[in-house]
Amino acid sequence: MTYSPPTDIAHRPVAVLGAGTLGRRIALTFATRGGVVHLYDVSEDSLRSAREFLEQRIPELVKARADQGAQPATIEYFTDLPSAVKNAWYVVESVPEVQALKIDILGQLEEIAEPDAIIGTNSSSFMSSELIGKVKHPERVLNTHYGQPPEAPQAELVTDGHTDERIFDILSEELPKHGFVTAVARKESVGFIINRVWAAVKREALAVVAEGVSTPAEFDRIWVASGMGPVGVFRAIDRVGLDVALDIEDNYIKHFPYIPAKSRDLLQRYVDEGKLGVKSGAGFYDDYPQPSHG
Repeated sequence: MTYSPPTDIAHRPVAVLGAGTLGRRIALTFATRGGVVHLYDVSEDSLRSAREFLEQRIPELVKARADQGAQPATIEYFTDLPSAVKNAWYVVESVPEVQALKIDILGQLEEIAEPDAIIGTNSSSFMSSELIGKVKHPERVLNTHYGQPPEAPQAELVTDGHTDERIFDILSEELPKHGFVTAVARKESVGFIINRVWAAVKREALAVVAEGVSTPAEFDRIWVASGMGPVGVFRAIDRVGLDVALDIEDNYIKHFPYIPAKSRDLLQRYVDEGKLGVKSGAGFYDDYPQPSHG
């Protein structure tokens, strides 16, 4: 069967799979141009929390975009996957970053989504080519890698090596209507575009500390004062989690074995000490509230 891209987009829903922190934000941003947005999760509790979030934030965002003709969409909530993707022209998965899980769900979508539906994975650490083992038509699959919309509205569109070129044109036209800022990577790239550059910045900052040239606090202070960003690199790593940063660095070293290991080794030392950042109460900084275990 030859793939044909979706038509009648204006009268078909977008389906977002995963109602967690990022999934609900993707749904929020899509919910500003009228129409219907489907939000799916296996957990009723996650959907309930997402509903509260969306009911509060949609009116705020629509008001902020009133001069752009924003209108609230209808949000429909599902715990049944086939119902969630029914008639959707675009399905984006934002399920946990577990490779086997993403491979399975993309395989399921191949079977149950509409034959013309675009299937996007929001994976931040896996290229879509690593996730299509159960997909028969990889020409309709790609990474649609979102930031933290609506505040960080970037959406990187990255091929799986087989993605139909027409999909990039469709998404580059449709996503900006909802406030997303798109960039297309038609060649696979570990870390895509922004994350690849950010990884290099983190790696060099970690090396500066690993070599004893500076300390995390001193580095961040001069980084912010230099106008390089509103938040220091080490403070940002603490927010993401040092264990997550370590997994990401391990992935880069797997693909690029020539990368020096000193930055990775510094992260490993902190992780071994249980210093994971904000979530553990201490990382490169130790001024965070202690996590509750109650």
